[in-house]
Amino acid sequence: MSKKTLIIIAFQGFRDEEYAEPKQVLEQAGVKVTTASSHIGTATGKLGLKTKVDITLDQVKVNDYDAVIFVGGPGSYDYFTNQTVLKIAQDAVLQDKVLGGICAAAGILALAGVLKGKKATSFSGVADILKQNGALYTAHPGYEVDGKIVTADGPGNAKKFGEGIAKLV
Repeated sequence: MSKKTLIIIAFQGFRDEEYAEPKQVLEQAGVKVTTASSHIGTATGKLGLKTKVDITLDQVKVNDYDAVIFVGGPGSYDYFTNQTVLKIAQDAVLQDKVLGGICAAAGILALAGVLKGKKATSFSGVADILKQNGALYTAHPGYEVDGKIVTADGPGNAKKFGEGIAKLV
């Protein structure tokens, strides 16, 4: 049975490389990738990348996937208080799935309460959110793995982040 990963992006303003590079790495590893967002249609990245959204956040069933990844970028801040998104992150941990958050999206994981006591890194602009929510913030340049949770600092390490997820799926 092939492995499946869900990548969650903002409908507007996701960080292009943080979506495209992990997606490519995972697909090359034979993982089926599904893209979810707040709306169906064509999502647009901060730098102009356009991609088809397969399902809405309300349609997500975490148990259908082996991994769930949250992509950063300015649009990801819209998800910081989205209860559906926070529950998806919580469900991923409860169901023992691989969970990833890159750049600002690591803040989503922190706000969902799933980084308590876990080593994590992120975009420096959300470091305080991680710390305030119990993460062991490492400021590690690159990516950090703690159990089945993978976090990364930003677009420069998007490929390595994808490789880290692929190793765990």
